[in-house]
Amino acid sequence: MSLSDQSTVENYSSADIAIEQIPPHRSHDPSNNLKRSDPFQFGSRYLLPEDNPYEFNAWDHVEPSPEDLIRFESQIEVQRATPVSEFDRIRFNMEPEKWWNKFYANNTSNFFKDRKWLQQEFPILKEVTQKNSGTRVVLEVGAGAGNTCFPILRGNENDDLMIHACDFSQKAIDLIRESETYDETHIHAEVWDVSSPSLPLGLEEGSVDVVIMVFIFSALHPLQWKQAVCNIWRLLKPGGEVCFRDYGRGDLAQVRMKKGRWMEENFYIRGDGTRVYFFAQDELKDIWSGELFRSEKYQQSIRDSEDEPAAATIRLKPAPSFNVTSLGIDRRLLINRHKQLKMYRCWMQGRFLKSVPNDEV
Repeated sequence: MSLSDQSTVENYSSADIAIEQIPPHRSHDPSNNLKRSDPFQFGSRYLLPEDNPYEFNAWDHVEPSPEDLIRFESQIEVQRATPVSEFDRIRFNMEPEKWWNKFYANNTSNFFKDRKWLQQEFPILKEVTQKNSGTRVVLEVGAGAGNTCFPILRGNENDDLMIHACDFSQKAIDLIRESETYDETHIHAEVWDVSSPSLPLGLEEGSVDVVIMVFIFSALHPLQWKQAVCNIWRLLKPGGEVCFRDYGRGDLAQVRMKKGRWMEENFYIRGDGTRVYFFAQDELKDIWSGELFRSEKYQQSIRDSEDEPAAATIRLKPAPSFNVTSLGIDRRLLINRHKQLKMYRCWMQGRFLKSVPNDEV
């Protein structure tokens, strides 16, 4: 995604100093500085070898230098050496919805920004809102305060669109239902844990066209991934699509984790008690293709974690296999020019399709 930092060029008299044209890669070109219409074009301000990184506040597609990677790993080694206590590990894994309820109680809907960029990154979300596009069912998992579903509804022209907004936090669902935009003609909000054996109220197997999962999969314990993926598979129609975005390995939020937050590799507890996992690209591909769940390593992790509350939800059945049509890394280098600091952000974004059975092709 590119930055929304469009600048306006005013008219100058002949006495004014001529303004040198800024190269397009700076994202100041009007054709370059807005969000792109094609998906997975995350940004267009490229940092070249001759550039001064402190010239702008942010750069796109910048990978950490070898020196930065060494620094990141040294910080994570400190995290591993000072993990969360066994008492807190069990406490935070036992009732994750409790901590999310507290989070939404402390942060009202005004705290969150609307995700207006989603329809440009995931064109299917634009398609389902088009006039006369027919009956379409969208499920948002981890709907939070409604900052994804409400922007979609505001631009909706499809009389037959229905959005099911689900979250395992009752407080989050309350925020959605209390919004003046909430209209049960096109939206239904319900408490649902995607890692539970049950399906959301009002939805049947094979009834959903699109599933939105934005910064929700990272809140699950790794032993809950399989059940969550199985549930999404059950809900989607053949050919249905998952729109996915979440935290990537080495993101600033991971590197900055303090002592006493590390629970297991790449899995942490934030200061507010909510959990977060940081994914690698190949790891996500293996999760959604089903390869991870068929591996001996994963089966062994289940056997080794029989005392984990999350292990109770694991079903030893064949894992579904989604078609991973797109899976990209969105990198951003943020600059604190005053302190001369570099801060690396990393997110994963993907589209996963439920395969169409051979007899339906």
